Amino acid sequence: MTRKRHVVGIDLGTTNTVVAFAASGGDSIGLFDIDQLVAPGEVKAGALLPSLRYHPADGELAPGALQLPWAATEGQVIGTLARKLGAQVPGRLVSSAKSWLSHSAVDRLAPILPWGAPADVPKLSPVDASASYLAHVRAAWNWRFPQAPLEQQEVVLTVPASFDEGARALTLRAAQQAGLPAVRLLEEPQAVFYDWLFRHRANLGAALANTRLVLVCDVGGGTTDFSLIKVDIRDGEPQLTRIGVGKHLMLGGDNMDLVLAHMVEARMNAEEGGQARLSAARLSQLLERCRAAKEELLAAGAPAQVQVTLLGAGAKLIGGARSATLTRDEVARAIVDGFFPKVGPAEQATQRRAGIVEFGLPYASDAAITRHVASFLAQHAAAAREALGLPPGGALPVPDTLLLNGGVFRAAALASRLEDTLAEWRGAPLHLLHNDNPDVAVARGAVAYALAREGLAPKIGGGSPRSYFLVLENDTKAICILPRGSEEGREIVLQDRIFALRLGQPVRFHLVSSIADSGPVVGQVIDLSDGDFVPLPPIATVLRGGSRQQIPVRLATSITEVGTLEMHCVSTDDQSQRWLLEFQLRGDGAEEGSLEANYPLPPNLGEAIGKIERVFGSRGQQVPPKEVRQLRRDLEKLLGGREQWHTPLLRKLFDALLQRARGRRRSAEHEAVWLNLAGFCLRPGFGYALDPWRIEQLWALFEAGVQHHSNAQAGAEWWTLWRRVSGGLDKDAQLRLLDDFAFNVQADKAERGKRPVTLVRGSRDEMMRLAASLERIPAAYKVEVGAWLLDILKQGPDAQALAALGRVGARQPFHGSAHEVVPPDVVADWLEAILAFDWKRVDAAAFAAAHLARMTGDRSRDVPEPLRQRIIERLEASGAAPAWIAMVREAGSLDEAVEQRMLGDSLPPGLTLIDGPRG
Repeated sequence: MTRKRHVVGIDLGTTNTVVAFAASGGDSIGLFDIDQLVAPGEVKAGALLPSLRYHPADGELAPGALQLPWAATEGQVIGTLARKLGAQVPGRLVSSAKSWLSHSAVDRLAPILPWGAPADVPKLSPVDASASYLAHVRAAWNWRFPQAPLEQQEVVLTVPASFDEGARALTLRAAQQAGLPAVRLLEEPQAVFYDWLFRHRANLGAALANTRLVLVCDVGGGTTDFSLIKVDIRDGEPQLTRIGVGKHLMLGGDNMDLVLAHMVEARMNAEEGGQARLSAARLSQLLERCRAAKEELLAAGAPAQVQVTLLGAGAKLIGGARSATLTRDEVARAIVDGFFPKVGPAEQATQRRAGIVEFGLPYASDAAITRHVASFLAQHAAAAREALGLPPGGALPVPDTLLLNGGVFRAAALASRLEDTLAEWRGAPLHLLHNDNPDVAVARGAVAYALAREGLAPKIGGGSPRSYFLVLENDTKAICILPRGSEEGREIVLQDRIFALRLGQPVRFHLVSSIADSGPVVGQVIDLSDGDFVPLPPIATVLRGGSRQQIPVRLATSITEVGTLEMHCVSTDDQSQRWLLEFQLRGDGAEEGSLEANYPLPPNLGEAIGKIERVFGSRGQQVPPKEVRQLRRDLEKLLGGREQWHTPLLRKLFDALLQRARGRRRSAEHEAVWLNLAGFCLRPGFGYALDPWRIEQLWALFEAGVQHHSNAQAGAEWWTLWRRVSGGLDKDAQLRLLDDFAFNVQADKAERGKRPVTLVRGSRDEMMRLAASLERIPAAYKVEVGAWLLDILKQGPDAQALAALGRVGARQPFHGSAHEVVPPDVVADWLEAILAFDWKRVDAAAFAAAHLARMTGDRSRDVPEPLRQRIIERLEASGAAPAWIAMVREAGSLDEAVEQRMLGDSLPPGLTLIDGPRG
């Protein structure tokens, strides 16, 4: 094997990517200057590689303009030139990919960036974007050091301490995709401290002699990260232990740039006497201009003001330019007072639902970083008091030492405000650890961490920053499977609890984590109502292997050496037989949780399943048609009205139906009843553990169609089934349904004569409902469906067509991703057509308009403001429901009645769809 000649640290930042390195066994850390395009055809090396990717239009750049020393890039620009081009041309710049990696409400593996870009702009996923930055770094390194390829070195990649298991796993996936299969993860606040420790290693005892507790505050481009590190002096040498990390906060320089962009936009409009809002693409362009203005006005020796200019588009590139002035004082007020206000120690962060969602990202609703610091210190008060030697109770314990990092703290006013606020809380000044270069400290610290592992530098202890718990079925309690502080690489086995593992069948585990400083021990059972627990992505899978269908296993967990949680099922009979359990990382917008705690299964469930077995089970039972048709009524007698069947019960019933799916073929009655119940029990197709597996099994039945083709009821139930579960179907499956929809509504007489026997007939109304539910199909197809519906509406108001149009063009999908909504300009035309109806007489028109004009806060989806105001006025004049008016006036959640009418079904009790962009 090739000897690892270097240790390399990579800070994959929201704003910049930085690389540092040292010779293995060495004691000198240097920066790797990354070659990148700084102008078309011009390459220059620099320590900072902007974490930006620009997608040029065809012919925009001359041939050879993107040539790099190692190769020509194909259709992409990364780094400094990407920033320059993105500031000039709207809608083609991929930014904040790191923030999207942590956004679990979207499919982070789907091509959604640049967010809000026109349809003709190539898009890629947050993982792909992150991988492209790392691939650029790898190519630059390998060109410079061909004898020591990056993939063969020891590589440490940094992540926010607040990244959950899903975001960490996706970061590793991006690294693997970039050709870096073996990297180690390190939390960024620790890396910052490692950098300081390495630079002061010669006199560390003296430098930390009066320090007992260090607060590391890292405010980057996309996240704010806190960590507490305890310092014990033993024999004159400091012993370092990380004792607390903060919650995930999507709050940083991006938010500050957005505040300034709003100021400039309002100023431009006021000067021009207009009210037009910039498009999402143009706002993205303005953000880059405001970022540069912010850095200039907050720097030492800043000018009194700067001009922010937004170039025009196309032929009006220069003549269409718009400008506004930002002054040093007003920027200081907006940023310093807005993000670092002077607050008291008891004034903690507010937890409002709605934050800034201009680009589909769930930014923190409270922008005051000082309040978030107070909340963080309060959460870790017990551990902080112990570290500081303070008695229990009393005032908020404030660390005696502060280490700041992040580009925002290059502005002395921001650093001073935070330091002064903490000093007021403490009643004494803090010791400020000097960070000589916040831009590169994380990358250098990643190298120092690797050297510390070799015994060449001081090391921080502390192990896992979180405790992990397995939620127990049918209870509100959970059992600790890995306590806070567990060492990396040490496997912990839950000895006292044995599980029955079903091979070849679905198994599921719900996990939660906690950063609380009152750490439990392995096997300890805790009450979930007693703390602040964060649900992890679900672990749900079907395991293969072995001849026995059910075997006893124990759970084994560990924090791997690369910094991620790993969980195995280990056979009690043969410990070499083990199964790795993996988190589901594709966001589907559903709230996965242990619903059984609040919705226990009824005691007569077994009798109900017996009824299903009698109708669809063994052929030996002769069941008369009347009894088949009455199955639903019989189940309701046992279980109560079916609208009250909660999610855990519904899925148990669906599993029973799925196991007996062959029995649906016995008669038309059997088939219609089975389809009806199966769709009802699996609706909306997602939101509960193992629903993806259930959908996979159900979809396997699709191509065969219905058995009883001539039976109208069976055909109608077929389409009702797929409409109800459509939320669980992926894009390819929904496109397959769209094919059948198109045949049913477009085929002429000759084509109908060639209808495949498996293609189920569907009425016009059934096809309307089906098309409305296909939220994952590309927006271009939705536009075509909308045109078909508008043709129907030209003949007069049609309640079903209006309902379908409202959902096809809805600004906020129920299960689809927000990046596939119909463009606002198309929806504006649809709204003009709907405005022609009398809404007092046709309330379906008002309802559809409310969804088409619904306010999301994301200007890439919202219709123009004047049109939205017209819709509000019309809704008020027609006496529309207050809930309909509210959803157009401001961003918020739907109430249950609106949700049920839009879906055409109620959601199962216990299952809640979360508003927000989905994957």
